[in-house]
Amino acid sequence: MKLSNLDDLHLFVTLVEAGSFTLAAKTLGIAKSKLSRRLVQLENELGCDLLIRTTRKQSLTESGRLLFCASKEHIEALSRVEEELYSSLKQVQGKLNILLPLEFFNTIISNLIGDFLQRYPKINLHCQHYSGAVPEFDPKFDLCFVLHEQALPASNWIAKELLSFPQSIYLSPQLAADLAIKPLMTGRAKPEQLAQFDCILAEEDQPWHFRNADKIEQVNVKGKLILSSPEMRLRAAEQGLGLCKLPDYVLNNYALKDNVLKNNGQKQSLQRLALSQESVAQRLSVLYQSRNIASKTRTFLDYFQSNVGQLL
Repeated sequence: MKLSNLDDLHLFVTLVEAGSFTLAAKTLGIAKSKLSRRLVQLENELGCDLLIRTTRKQSLTESGRLLFCASKEHIEALSRVEEELYSSLKQVQGKLNILLPLEFFNTIISNLIGDFLQRYPKINLHCQHYSGAVPEFDPKFDLCFVLHEQALPASNWIAKELLSFPQSIYLSPQLAADLAIKPLMTGRAKPEQLAQFDCILAEEDQPWHFRNADKIEQVNVKGKLILSSPEMRLRAAEQGLGLCKLPDYVLNNYALKDNVLKNNGQKQSLQRLALSQESVAQRLSVLYQSRNIASKTRTFLDYFQSNVGQLL
């Protein structure tokens, strides 16, 4: 004995509650003859009669009462789940989990989130941060924003690129004055020369990439200091602890906040190193789990994309 699918039980419970084939067929939106055939099919699969049918009324057999009582609660629970799923897909409400890179436009992102929640007060927004490379797939997050240079590795996420940010190599004035660094200060130095000097790294054994016409070239730099935090790398570069690759927006943000770079004719705290090839840009992509995303997720993503220009 087996049931072909849950839909059979749903039809049976609806038929019993409606009290007649005519009302049940109308509730289900199917022909009465089809409903009758489905009931016969269910009875054949179970090997017993479920309803006693006469021209005037219908009544449950003992087997029918047993099946109805055992199934009704579960069918109702599944119906509630279906309604909740439909609501979550169509309405801008519920919990939204977002994963963001560490120290990524914290002030601007905070303002965007605040404005979004004012527009959509039924959203509960939970944000977490990560450092380092692309995080592993975690189904609890609806959206994951990722900073990267190269193509993202294959994963269960669906990726959409949003923006790119220029990057440069920076060093402190005292390091620039070092005689050993002088060959880099001509404006014509090649990226591979960087491998001779201490660099401040974001990850261990992470190469730096540079664009040479239509090709990407890799330089295996070395360093004694590894800092995942962009701000800490900036501070370390200020102290003359090595060459540092940073997105230009990091210095621009801290220039506004801490006067790291001074454009009023005074000596700058960090200098941009001019090379024969430009650093590969840092890209911002958003990752999500499915193309059929819930309305709350789609609404936040659309809102973020419409305001993402504030990051430039």
